[in-house]
Amino acid sequence: MYSFMGGGLFCAIVGNILLMVCTATDYWMQYRLSGNYAHQGLWRYCMANKCYMQKDSIAYWNATRAFMILSGMTCFAGIIAGIMSFSHFSSFERFNRSFAAGIMFFVSTFFVLLGMAIYTGVTVNFLGRRFGDWRFSWSYILGWVAMLMTFFAGKTDDSAQKVKNKGSYIITHRS
Repeated sequence: MYSFMGGGLFCAIVGNILLMVCTATDYWMQYRLSGNYAHQGLWRYCMANKCYMQKDSIAYWNATRAFMILSGMTCFAGIIAGIMSFSHFSSFERFNRSFAAGIMFFVSTFFVLLGMAIYTGVTVNFLGRRFGDWRFSWSYILGWVAMLMTFFAGKTDDSAQKVKNKGSYIITHRS
């Protein structure tokens, strides 16, 4: 059981680091504009080796930012609950921390999926037509990898819960 929980925590910590890196960096999309190389992220865009803040309040950027931040916060809360599941406080006997951590990791996965889907849909349908020579870049790819890591974190915590319940079933029904 503890190996599943440890694996889930490892996936969650890696996923949360990837979430922070992909949300903060500005290499979500690369393109050529007027013969110059340019790239943009959720917060800034850079052209000709100069970076500028994105001051436009465009709905899909705001939605993607919000979902990525919510995902990072939910994943962090799941990590705290996962760490607490290793401790045995008598006041938390009825509260299953491993199950709560797994649920938080799945919610984090859902938020990442929403943010990435919104960004992908708008980029492919709108910005892809605007910029002829473009591609997704490494920050964007880290977002999808973070989604997989948070999903696997939730899945391993779910497996730990099943192992724990199976063990208690065998112990209680033996006598």
